[in-house]
Amino acid sequence: MTSRVVRLSAQDGQVRAGLQRVREDLDVPRQFPPEVVAAADRAAAAGAADPDRVDLRDLPFVTIDPPGSLDLDQAVFLARDGDGYVVHYAIADVAAFAPAGGAVDEEARRRGLTLYAPDGRIPLHPAVLSEGAASLLPDQDRPAAVWRLTLDAGGSVTDTTVVRAVVRSRAKLSYEEVQADLTAASGPPDSQAHLLREVGELRQEQERLRGGIDLPVPEQVVSEDAGEWRLSFRAPLPVERWNAQISLLTGMQAADIMLAEGVGILRTMPPPAPADLARVRRTARALGLTWPDQGSYADLIRSADPSQPAHLAFLSLATTLLRGAGYTVFDGAAPSLNSHSAVAAPYAHVTAPLRRLVDRFGTEIALSASAGHAVPAWVREALPLLPDLMTAATRLSRSLERESINLVEAVLLSDRVGEEFRAAVVDRDRSRGFTIVIRDPGVRAKATGGLEVGTRADVVLRVADPERRLVLFSGDGAATRGSSRGR
Repeated sequence: MTSRVVRLSAQDGQVRAGLQRVREDLDVPRQFPPEVVAAADRAAAAGAADPDRVDLRDLPFVTIDPPGSLDLDQAVFLARDGDGYVVHYAIADVAAFAPAGGAVDEEARRRGLTLYAPDGRIPLHPAVLSEGAASLLPDQDRPAAVWRLTLDAGGSVTDTTVVRAVVRSRAKLSYEEVQADLTAASGPPDSQAHLLREVGELRQEQERLRGGIDLPVPEQVVSEDAGEWRLSFRAPLPVERWNAQISLLTGMQAADIMLAEGVGILRTMPPPAPADLARVRRTARALGLTWPDQGSYADLIRSADPSQPAHLAFLSLATTLLRGAGYTVFDGAAPSLNSHSAVAAPYAHVTAPLRRLVDRFGTEIALSASAGHAVPAWVREALPLLPDLMTAATRLSRSLERESINLVEAVLLSDRVGEEFRAAVVDRDRSRGFTIVIRDPGVRAKATGGLEVGTRADVVLRVADPERRLVLFSGDGAATRGSSRGR
């Protein structure tokens, strides 16, 4: 997909000033307090000396992340095991550097998440830890919680263990590098790239069989390079989805451990209500999509093609069935809601502790249970607090992302008011009109007029106001359904 590039320094300055106002309006955390930086410096200098850690530095772990990432939570090493596989998954051991009640821990609880803005990250932990001593950087000895997941030939789990260990990553790879290796068919069949594809595809099939959902909706992206701002839509590479399956697999095993132990914090989401499913089914048929009476909406989502307006409209509507996600704490009997409907299984967050607060606590529960130890008191005491902390952090993260994109859209379109664009009409809101998607530049905005969901239409830009972070289009209803025009 293409994107519009703006090279004017005035607009660059306008974007940066606007993003700063977004931070101020939302009260986004600023620099770390001096006492937190000092505590992080001391923890990084002291390291994570622990004679009881298992030495797994002989395993050739690698990390796979976006280019330029330094906060590396996960490292993977895959191996064949007869007809099956062994997945070794190392997760940064943040607890080794952030003792409960300390300055780093308290500040992380205030923040909850690493926040992402077009002009930079607002990290959960000071960089000396998140991009240094706690990060699984290559050629460095690092403390980690290492999961060992044994899979059979079909990708089903046959055994799970997790231990505290010391690891040493061999390479820092990007998604693009791994995908390029697979596209070029380079490397031996037992290379990490090839094994990741095999295991990832098996786990995708397992996801399909259990009714899990992975929405194939391109992500709206704002990027900047030397003052050049771009808006585009980006679909994840196949390798990103395969890599995500490893994280998903680990989270599912962590949830099973918590349920067996009788204490934990699950990521849960209720199933969609029958009335909502019926509404989506009616709309899918109105859009011309084939939804067999015996077919699930997960199967239809999996077959949808986001390049087609009707399919993109269906996917937009399908997101309304994936609401109500939250964190469910239990200490004793298992909660009545202990599953995540999109995962179609119990699930817990444990694989991103450098960027998400809750993962540190979930990891400690899994480590304690696997070692036969009691869950630490500091974990049990924190559990009831975590849902509210994570809900507030998630709300702030979404607001920051939404308002930042709104701003950049308004700035980049501010000199194009009155121009006509080709758009896909993907949703309707009675109070605010229609939602449209324009590919060039990569805009998702509101529109008024006689439009029809699931079609392409010509729309005219009426408002692009950076001060209000507002973009608005209007359309006359001239539409084509399922056409390739404007792609």
